[in-house]
Amino acid sequence: MRIRPVGRHALLLDCDDPGQVEQWRAELWRRRTTGELSATEIVPGAGTVLLDGVPDPESTAARIAGWTPAPVTTTAGTATVDVPTVYDGEDLPRVAEHWRTTVPEVVRRLADTEFRVAFCGFAPGFGYLTGLPTRYAVPRLSTPRPRVPAGSVALAGPYAGIYPTASPGGWLLVGRTTLTLFDVSADPPATLTPGTRVRLVTV
Repeated sequence: MRIRPVGRHALLLDCDDPGQVEQWRAELWRRRTTGELSATEIVPGAGTVLLDGVPDPESTAARIAGWTPAPVTTTAGTATVDVPTVYDGEDLPRVAEHWRTTVPEVVRRLADTEFRVAFCGFAPGFGYLTGLPTRYAVPRLSTPRPRVPAGSVALAGPYAGIYPTASPGGWLLVGRTTLTLFDVSADPPATLTPGTRVRLVTV
C-alpha cells in the first residue's frame, strides 16, 4: 500500500488488490469512529481509498503508515441487505455460455453468493458488488443499451450491480428487483454502502 497527498487536505491510498482496499476501508472507518483518525470522507474505489477533509495530511500519512489493517473475515457489526430478485434477465443465456453451465445453475450460484459492496459510483446508489470467483467475470456488451430499467440486476467484469434508476448501460442483465436503492429523503439515502453484505434472494 502506498500513500499519496491529493491537494491540500486529502490523501489517497493506492492498494495492491481489492481485498486490501476493503481491509483499509474497514480499518480507517473503525479508527475514525474511535477518534484516532480525522477525515470528513473515506471513499473506497476499485484500487484506492480516498481520505478527504484531513486537517494535517502529513502527520496523518505517517500514522497510517504504521497501522496494520485487520483481516476482513467476520460478519460481526456488518449490515446485510437481502435483495428480492426475479431472475429473468435477457442476458442469462449469455452468462451461462460464459460460465459454461446452464441458466438454472447461473441463478443458483448468484443466489448462493454472499456479495459485498466494494465501492459506489456510476450513479447515486449504485454499488459495485464483489464475491463471485474471478473465473466468472463476464464482458460488457459491445454496444450499451440506451435504457436499462431501474432495479435491473446485472453483471460486468468481476462485479454484480443493481441499477438504482433507469439509465444507459452495458452490463449483462440477469434479473430485477423492486427494492428502492436510493431515496434522498432517507438516512442514509443509499441502501447499499461500502462494506454492506448483499444477498440476491430468489423470489
